[in-house]
Amino acid sequence: MKRRTVLLAAGSAALAGSPAVFAQQPIVIKFSHVVTNDTPKGKGALKFKELAEKYTGGKVKVEVYPNSTLYKDKEELDALNSGSVQMLAPSTAKFRPIGVPEFEALDLPFVFNGEEGYNKVVKGPIGQGLLKKLEAKGITGLAFWDNGFHMVSANKPLLMPADFQGLKIRISGSKIADLYFRKLGALPQILAFSEVYQALQTGVVDGCENTPSNYYTQKFYEVQKHITNSQHAHLQYALITNTKFWNGLPADVRGQLEKAVTESTDYSNGIAKEENVDALAKIKASGKTTLHTLTPEQRAAWVTALKPVYKEAEGRVGKQVVDDLLKAAGITA
Repeated sequence: MKRRTVLLAAGSAALAGSPAVFAQQPIVIKFSHVVTNDTPKGKGALKFKELAEKYTGGKVKVEVYPNSTLYKDKEELDALNSGSVQMLAPSTAKFRPIGVPEFEALDLPFVFNGEEGYNKVVKGPIGQGLLKKLEAKGITGLAFWDNGFHMVSANKPLLMPADFQGLKIRISGSKIADLYFRKLGALPQILAFSEVYQALQTGVVDGCENTPSNYYTQKFYEVQKHITNSQHAHLQYALITNTKFWNGLPADVRGQLEKAVTESTDYSNGIAKEENVDALAKIKASGKTTLHTLTPEQRAAWVTALKPVYKEAEGRVGKQVVDDLLKAAGITA
C-alpha cells in the first residue's frame, strides 16, 4: 500500500471537504520540535507517535523530528502554515509574530503558585481562552505541555538583582523575558535554541534561562560555572496543528488522534517534574557547575525588582490577561 504525506497549503480548500482526500493510507503526520528526545517534550512527542499509530490501527504514521533537525525555532510556524509539517509544540512565546501576543503573559515572573498553580491556570478559563485565540490564525490548539520552572545561569553567581547588571542573557524571543531581564539590568539576546550551547561556550552570551531538563540534555551546565534554581518563570509549550488538516481528517481518525493527544499530554506533563528533579541531581553530581538556591530574602529582592514588569506588560500582552493571571496568583500589582 502506497504511503502518502498529507501536505497542507494555507487557504487550500482541499482538506476541508470529503474524507476521500485520505483514501491512500497511511496518513503521515510530521511532528517537528527543537529539543532532544530525552526531554519531557521529546518523550511526549514519541508517546503521541506510539499512541496515534496504535489507536488508528496504522491509518496514521507519525514522523517525529527532534532537536531542530527539520526546522529551527523561527521557521516552525511558517512550516505549519505551509503544510510542511502537521504538528508542533512551540514555546508559548512563539505566537507573538503571528499576532497572538497574549500567550506571553504566561512568561510573567512569579505568577504561578508552584506547579499546582500553573496547572490550574492552563486547564482553566485563562489557558483555554488563549488556545481559542489561535483559531483566527488557522491553528488548532490541542493542549499545553509542561516543562517546569526556569533556572538562570552565568559564569558568576546570580543571587541578587544587581548580579545581572550588563550580562548578555539568551532568551527565546519572549517580550516578557526581555522586559524582566532588562529590569534586572541584563541585556537580553534572542538566539535559536540549537545555537545556545555554542554561544555560551564562546562567550557570545554570558548566560541563559531554562528548565533543569533542558540544561542537562543540552549540556548547558558544562559551559556555565554557576546555575541558580530561581524558579522565576515557567516554560510551557502549546501542542498545535493546522486547522484545515485537523478538520479535514475523517471523523473516526480525528477522534482516535484526540485520544492520543489527551493521553500523551497526561504522560508528558506527568514526567516533567520527575525529569527536572532527575536532571538537577545529575547536574549536581557532574561537578561541572555550582548550583545555587535563592534564600527567602534573595527571592523577595527578585520579586520586588520585577514587580513593575506586570504593569509594563499590559501594553504588550493586554491588560485583561495580566489582571486575570495576577488575580489567580493572589498578587496585587
